[in-house]
Amino acid sequence: MAKFTPRTPRNYEGTDLTVKELRQILPSVLEKMGANFKIRPDLVLASWPELIGEKLLPMTQAISFVDGILTVKVKNSSLYSLLTQHEKPKLIKALQAKFPSVMIRNIVFKLG
Repeated sequence: MAKFTPRTPRNYEGTDLTVKELRQILPSVLEKMGANFKIRPDLVLASWPELIGEKLLPMTQAISFVDGILTVKVKNSSLYSLLTQHEKPKLIKALQAKFPSVMIRNIVFKLG
């Protein structure tokens, strides 16, 4: 929930300024923007093509990102085996580097 500054009463004759400087407001605005980024799984899904590369992209599809687990559909068992056994740690590290504020726990590959 947003916190609002109370309005200045009518006939205010105090010495305090009623305006805020940008340096006072900017940290809270940036924090809110970061919070919005954290809850956007579509950004993680959208980064999959760049992460996997042009060669493997036609054979894979990122289908969901829930609770830190990215689910990827894979076209064949050979690719499934390669990604699960060899590439999974590299892909997780690359995702964590790209999205440091997002908790990325695992990648689950599914045949389909």
